[in-house]
Amino acid sequence: MDPQVAGLAGTAGTTIVTLMATDAWQRTRDGVTAIWRRVHPERVEVVAGELDLTREQILAARNDGDTETEDELRAEWQGRVRRLLLADPGVVDDLRALLDELSPEYSTSGEIYNVQMHARATGNGRVYQAGRDQHIKES
Repeated sequence: MDPQVAGLAGTAGTTIVTLMATDAWQRTRDGVTAIWRRVHPERVEVVAGELDLTREQILAARNDGDTETEDELRAEWQGRVRRLLLADPGVVDDLRALLDELSPEYSTSGEIYNVQMHARATGNGRVYQAGRDQHIKES
């Protein structure tokens, strides 16, 4: 799979799950099911049900402060979107357009980025993380 398409699948899965707990939920659901309908029309009702179930799970996880479940749900939808793009790469532009419409902050000059950072420093260790450019001057 093209690395950009794989990145798009990751970003889309993360965005879908993130937007499930926002006011953009219904637009997200409608957009995702419309794309699925193009590739797997026979699965649209199942996918719609899975979206609804995932939304319930994400709301419960956030209410409980359960970040592990939220991470698992993101990974699950990243995989689903990746498999969808493998089945029909022709929906890449539709998916990008949906992401731009729903969550424009994920798009910069037409590029879609997915940044997830986790770090742990112990003792005198230091961690420097950045989603883009980072300049550090130490004396």
